[in-house]
Amino acid sequence: MEDKRITSSMTCSNGLTVSDSALYMQGGGEAFLPTLEDSARIPGRVPDGMVLVPGGEFSMGSVNPLGMQGGGHEDMYDARPVHRVRLDPFYMDASEVTNRQFEAFVTATGYVTIAEQTPTKEEFPEAPSENLVAGSVLFTPPPQPVPLDDHLQWWSYARGASWRYPEGPGSSLQGREDHPVVHVAWADAAAYARWAGKRLPTEAEWEFAARGGRPGNLFAWGNQINPSGRWMANSFQGSFPHQDAGQDGYRGVAPVRRFPPNAYGLYDMAGNVWEWCSDWYRNDYYKLLASQLSVALNPKGPTDSFDPSEPGVPKRVQRGGSFLCTDQYCTRYMVGTRGKGEVSSSTNHIGFRCVKNIF
Repeated sequence: MEDKRITSSMTCSNGLTVSDSALYMQGGGEAFLPTLEDSARIPGRVPDGMVLVPGGEFSMGSVNPLGMQGGGHEDMYDARPVHRVRLDPFYMDASEVTNRQFEAFVTATGYVTIAEQTPTKEEFPEAPSENLVAGSVLFTPPPQPVPLDDHLQWWSYARGASWRYPEGPGSSLQGREDHPVVHVAWADAAAYARWAGKRLPTEAEWEFAARGGRPGNLFAWGNQINPSGRWMANSFQGSFPHQDAGQDGYRGVAPVRRFPPNAYGLYDMAGNVWEWCSDWYRNDYYKLLASQLSVALNPKGPTDSFDPSEPGVPKRVQRGGSFLCTDQYCTRYMVGTRGKGEVSSSTNHIGFRCVKNIF
């Protein structure tokens, strides 16, 4: 009886009932099969600051969270169907790339991020010349409650905001050396990865690593957002977007490694800052993989980008959610869900981490 209820609710457009949600938490429902980790010994030493993520086969994706306690209002249609993926082993940064690490890269190379460059008339032909100034997008909480259907109530373009000035002109990196670097566009993250002898993770690698060998869990640590009253990630508590209660100990970005790691020893795989992946974003990519009726081997993502909400805007995948995630607005800190971002965009809640091939 319970299995039938899980199966029917997973295919229902209204998502899961609260009672079915409890059943789902007992192993992810029949959409998720066991994770099969490779047991072969990997020769050599794990690089400093990285962890070994074993190869293996797992169920990738998410069921519809509508109706779950804390599931939010989005059905996450682009994260289905759940499908099987097999990956080679790899190394992954234990934490998000920090300001200290990114500063070392800039010092060594003289690299200038996209946010620090003045936009050109060729890029934005319809923009007034006075608006073509270097900067980035900044979250600024409004002074009072606002409708949640207009993100411009809390996001704005801030002249002079960049990784060096994360809250805009007048701010600095002092005391933020161990915070994840933010205001980095996709190309900035990829450039750092190349310099470090690494690369950005594929979306499949990122999810495999975040799950830590545990199939079907809602979060990187289990199935309750704050087990025994303990917050496991830097997210938003209070009334979004105007009042962050900071019950997890932080308002805004937190230093890396302040919350418990997952089963693979990876920190901040949910919340804190979004993380760029190497894949182009397509809302229908999982359907393509599932239609092949075979296990996808080391998938690298689609060959182009398509987001029906913004056709023609090239986007890459982002994963993990950020300090702004809350069931009032965005629950994409849930481990199987997907995010996306325009490739040249940057904000103060987007960062990245790197991976490295073993073979």
